[in-house]
Amino acid sequence: MAAIQPPLSFNQIQPRVLRPFDAGEIRILLVENVNQSSVELLSKEGYQVEHISKALSESDLIEKIRDVHAVGIRSKTKITQKVLAEAKKLLVIGCFCIGTNQVDLEAAARQGIAVFNSPFSNSRSVAELVIAEIIALSRQLGDRNNEMHRGDWNKVSKKCYEIRGKSLGIIGYGHIGSQLSVLAEAMGMKVYFHDIIQIMPLGSAKQLGSLYELLELVDFVTIHVPETEDTKNMIGDTEIKLMKPGSFLINAARGSVVVINALIKGLKSKHLGGAAIDVYPREPGANGVGLFNKDLNDWTPELLECENLIMTPHIGGSTEEAQKMIGIEVATYLTKFINNGTSIGAVNFPEVDLRAIQETQNSCRLLFAHQNIPGVLKEINDILSDHNVDKQFSDSRGDIAYLMADISDVTYADIRKIYDYAQKLAFRYSSQTPKPA
Repeated sequence: MAAIQPPLSFNQIQPRVLRPFDAGEIRILLVENVNQSSVELLSKEGYQVEHISKALSESDLIEKIRDVHAVGIRSKTKITQKVLAEAKKLLVIGCFCIGTNQVDLEAAARQGIAVFNSPFSNSRSVAELVIAEIIALSRQLGDRNNEMHRGDWNKVSKKCYEIRGKSLGIIGYGHIGSQLSVLAEAMGMKVYFHDIIQIMPLGSAKQLGSLYELLELVDFVTIHVPETEDTKNMIGDTEIKLMKPGSFLINAARGSVVVINALIKGLKSKHLGGAAIDVYPREPGANGVGLFNKDLNDWTPELLECENLIMTPHIGGSTEEAQKMIGIEVATYLTKFINNGTSIGAVNFPEVDLRAIQETQNSCRLLFAHQNIPGVLKEINDILSDHNVDKQFSDSRGDIAYLMADISDVTYADIRKIYDYAQKLAFRYSSQTPKPA
C-alpha cells in the first residue's frame, strides 16, 4: 500500500523577487578570466554580463566601468580612487580571490560601494600545494628535475629525507593553516603553529607563544598570514638566522611578508636547506614569456641561481575546484547585494540583512548608505514615518552607515518620493522594488 503523502503547501507565502529601483538593465563586468561558474550564475539572474579574459589597465577600466553596476576582478586589476570617481553607476565590487588590497576599500565605502571577496574557497588547494612542496624540498625534486631536463643523471640520497617525524611550523593558523595542519599530521609530521590570537588546535598540533620560538624549533616553516603593516617584512635576516640549519621556508601567503634578499642570503650560505615561493613583492600583470625579470625585481637573477628553490607563479589557489567555488561564492554575494541589499560578508561595509519581503505584500525595500554623522537617520525616518515600516535595521562601520527598511502598502508614487528624498541625503542610495513578471 502506498504511503499517504502530505498535501503540497500551495498557500505557502513565497519571498518576493526584488530589483534595484530606477537602475534600468543591470550590467556586470567580469575581467581576468573569472570562472565560468560566476558567468552562468549572474546570467541566470537576467543581468547583462561582459566577460573579459585579461586584466585591464587603469584607463581601459575607467572606460568600461562608467556604465556598469557591478564589476568582478581577481588580483591583477587595480580599482583605485581615480577609477571609482568615474564609476557613477557602480553598486558593488566582487574580488574573485582572497585578497582585496587591489581595491581602494575606503574610497569604495565612501561612495556606498560594497566590496566582497572569497577568503576561504581556495584553502584546500593552497594547503595541498604546500604539502607537495614540503615533500619536493625534502627530496630535492626541483633540482633533480632540472638536472634530468639537461640530460644529467644524479642519483643521490645525501640530504634527502622522509617528512615522517619532521616538524612543521605554521605561521597563521586560519583556514589554510589549520587544513595544512591536519594534512601534515596525517603524514606523520609534528605540527606547531603561531598566531596572534589563541586558537583551539586541531589534532595534536601545539600553539607556541612567539614567532621566534617556532622558528628555532621546526624543520619546515610555512607562512599563511594576510598582508598588513604588521606582517610586512615579517621574515628577514634576523628571522632566517634563527631558523634551524638546513631547515626549509615556504611562502604561499603574500609577497611582502618575506625579504627576498635575506632569503637569497640564507639559501646561498646553505643555512637554509631550501625554499618554495609562490608569491612575490612585484608580479607580472599578465602571463607571458620573460616577464619575471630583473626589471620587475632587481634581485631576480640572484634568486634564480639558488639551489633547491621551488618557484611558482602565484598558483596556490589556482585549481579548477577552487576557482569554481570562488566563482559561485562571489557571484552569490553580488546577486544578494544587487537584488536584496544584503551586505553580509562585505569587507568594507556595515553588514546588514533582513528576512525576505513576502510575495503578498505591496512593499519596497529601502537601502540607504550614508555618512555616520548625527541627524541623517532622523531625516530619513521623518519621511518613513508617513508609511508602515514592517522591519528596519541599521549598522555602521567607521564613517559609513547602512540602513535597510521594508515598507508596505506603498504605490509607485510613494516609492519615487522616498527615492528622491533619500538621494538628497546620501552619497549612495538604492531602493529595491518588486521585479516585474
